[in-house]
Amino acid sequence: MEKMSKSHEDYLEAIVMLGGTDEVSVRSVDIAKKLEVSKASVNKAVSLLKEKGLADQPYYGDVTLTREGYEYGRSVLERHHLLFAFLTQVLGIDEERADAEACLMEHAISDESFEKWRAYFKEHNLKVEI
Repeated sequence: MEKMSKSHEDYLEAIVMLGGTDEVSVRSVDIAKKLEVSKASVNKAVSLLKEKGLADQPYYGDVTLTREGYEYGRSVLERHHLLFAFLTQVLGIDEERADAEACLMEHAISDESFEKWRAYFKEHNLKVEI
């Protein structure tokens, strides 16, 4: 079932994409489906996120992020959308390939590069939907 190893950032991003916040929980089974990983992988990731102070699991199977975890997850999601928009709007890459490429690139982009890309989009009136 599991396609490839996922980083803790992938789990944060998936939780935010599924509507999880520091007040709204997401079912771990939904996270597993979103990332195409096993439930055991989600449990292991949630344990790591809890150790890092990024997640809370008040009820078995439900995951709620801490405020820090939610903000971090939103920033990872924002990077993904910025990269996706750059790849599709600026480079003209088709959406399916751009989504896959954005997933590969989003963790490697430096904060400095991210800020430069964000400024480029603002300067050229390009829209990034989050």
